Amino acid sequence: MTQATKVLYTGKTRTTSGGRDGESRSSDGRLDIKLSSPGSAGTGTNPEQLFAAGWSACFIGAMGLAAGKMKVKLPTDLSVDAEVDLCNTDGAYFLQARLNVNVPGLERDVVQALVDAAHQTCPYSKMSRGNIDVQINLV
Repeated sequence: MTQATKVLYTGKTRTTSGGRDGESRSSDGRLDIKLSSPGSAGTGTNPEQLFAAGWSACFIGAMGLAAGKMKVKLPTDLSVDAEVDLCNTDGAYFLQARLNVNVPGLERDVVQALVDAAHQTCPYSKMSRGNIDVQINLV
C-alpha cells in the first residue's frame, strides 16, 4: 500500500434516501444528483455510470502525462469510452470493466505505449488492478 505524503484533493459526498435509489451531493454543492438502480425506470444515474465517467476522465489525464513524457501531441478528439458492468454470480456481486480508447491520427504502437503507461499511473486503474477484470481496447 502506498503511503500518501501529500493529499492533493479530497472529494466529499453524502448519499441519502435509499442508496442506489437516493441522492448524492458533494460538500461544495457542485455535484447534486439523483440516483436510480441500473435498469430501473428511475430518473437518476447510478454508481456504475459515475465510476465509468470518473475513470475515463482520469485515464485521459494519465494519457496526457504519458504523452508529455514521450513528447507526443495528443489529438483533441481522443476519447475513452468506459463500460462498467455490475455482475452477479451465485448471489455475489462484482464489477468488470472495459476501456475503449480512441486516439485518431497516431500510430497504433504509439497509442499502445501511451495506454500502457496511463494504465500504470491512472489512480482508477491502480485501484482496480487485481480487484476486477479490466480490458483495454484500442478502437
